[in-house]
Amino acid sequence: MRHVDLNCDMGESFGAWRLGDDDAILPHVSSANIACGFHAGDPTVMRRTVEAAVALGVAIGAHPGLPDLAGFGRRVMEVTPEEAYDLVVYQVGALAGIAHACGAHVAHVKVHGALYNMAARRAPLAAAIARAVHDVDPKLFFFGLSGSVMITEAERLGLTAVHEVFADRGYEPDGSLTPRHLPDAMITNAEVAAARVVRMVQSGEVVARDGSVIPLRADTVCVHGDGPEALAVASRLAQQLRAAGIVVRAPGGIPRAGHRGQTP
Repeated sequence: MRHVDLNCDMGESFGAWRLGDDDAILPHVSSANIACGFHAGDPTVMRRTVEAAVALGVAIGAHPGLPDLAGFGRRVMEVTPEEAYDLVVYQVGALAGIAHACGAHVAHVKVHGALYNMAARRAPLAAAIARAVHDVDPKLFFFGLSGSVMITEAERLGLTAVHEVFADRGYEPDGSLTPRHLPDAMITNAEVAAARVVRMVQSGEVVARDGSVIPLRADTVCVHGDGPEALAVASRLAQQLRAAGIVVRAPGGIPRAGHRGQTP
């Protein structure tokens, strides 16, 4: 039986600022990528998000980003591989401590935003991030853009690499994500997003922005939690995956108990 992980970026509120509808989205996903305080999030939000995920049996992941609260971690910062290593170790360690205090553990790491896109293109940066994850805990799953150097560098270090695809993002012919300033970068129609994902999981392919069909591997599917359409996309995606006979489960885990309409 086919299976896939459904992940969402969460815990991105901080202080008086509220972003996303985590409580509504969590029942639909199997993995939560929790912001670690640099691009978004704060210690209280991190703890509350961990507790909410634990209550629903959702796998906990660290979502480290660039130190860029004002830009939500989506502005390019020319960090060195050494700086990237330290940023990732620091943030993963922070979430691991909070998870431990809640009687839980971090299962995976997925870097955020500009850092993710930079690492998908730059092998030295990808290698530094993978080494940071490995040095914190070699048993952590490493989420990276499907087919990119992030996957190659993670596997080279012996990490279990998880090929990630995106429900709500457009693709370029080279397999990279369409930059957000270009047309069709974001997919906001839940039906369109769900149909694309089912095709990615079943056939291992996606239609790029220029109409070409590109191959990819889909181990986990991301829905961004900060958009107004996030709940609709996550809900419809979970429904359509089930309808196609695809089981939603976290990497290395079992099908979500209590997942709406999902049975083990």
